[in-house]
Amino acid sequence: MRVRSLMTAAAGAALIAPAALPGAAPVTLDAGHERAAYTPEAGDAPDAPDAPALLGMPGALGASGGRESREQRKPLEPWRTGEVRAAELLAAVRDCAPVSRGRFRSDDGEPADIEVCGRRDAVFWKADMDIDCDGRPGRHCNARTDPLFSENTAYQQSDGRQLSAERLPYVVVPAPSRRWNHRKHDVRRGTVAAVVHGDRVGYAVVGDIGPDDIIGEASYALARDLGIRPDPTGGGAASGVTYILFKDSGASPIESRRAAAAQGEKLAREFVGRS
Repeated sequence: MRVRSLMTAAAGAALIAPAALPGAAPVTLDAGHERAAYTPEAGDAPDAPDAPALLGMPGALGASGGRESREQRKPLEPWRTGEVRAAELLAAVRDCAPVSRGRFRSDDGEPADIEVCGRRDAVFWKADMDIDCDGRPGRHCNARTDPLFSENTAYQQSDGRQLSAERLPYVVVPAPSRRWNHRKHDVRRGTVAAVVHGDRVGYAVVGDIGPDDIIGEASYALARDLGIRPDPTGGGAASGVTYILFKDSGASPIESRRAAAAQGEKLAREFVGRS
């Protein structure tokens, strides 16, 4: 997994610098330091062979069994495929009952002011989003595009290969510590998460582990799905991201976007009282 720092590659969460992806408009910060929404190009999203064409997932097979054209291949828009709205999920996590013994930082050098909160059926936190590009190298995630790139993720696919940050929406959890141990809260490999940014909801899995004192990181694919600029050196969101991890859940296989979205939508409905 990636370990981010403002001074060295050995300490904290992802750097946020004014870089840009090829063909994309420069990133700008508003007065609240929120990053502008990212709008991918039609061919920007990598293939996801297990994704259904009806959901508009990139690389889905058409009725004839052939690949979609470049124009048809569009990023997954999970906030449009499900029934649970961002506002419903945010209302359900308005109050925080802390389950962590201490607080986390959003980045190395930042104040420790983020608590992990809990309910009977989930844990959640509100933080920034740094971009994790680790795992199998691809067009956007590799040693050239990310100086802190690692070919390893804490968890692997069902076939033993490393996860692909470009293809799989996943979240990063802090390493177990006295501050908080995710394993004691039924969060593990493949645990399903609902992640909210603005009015968008994305479903993901737990796919990597980060530093034990920093929180707020997710894969390139999840950032792209949420409209957040996914560039590992210049993207992310400075704040305003809510991570909800459903206890004792798990997408199978871990690399299936479809499994995570189906289970995530079901658990989200239950979470907001719409079961």
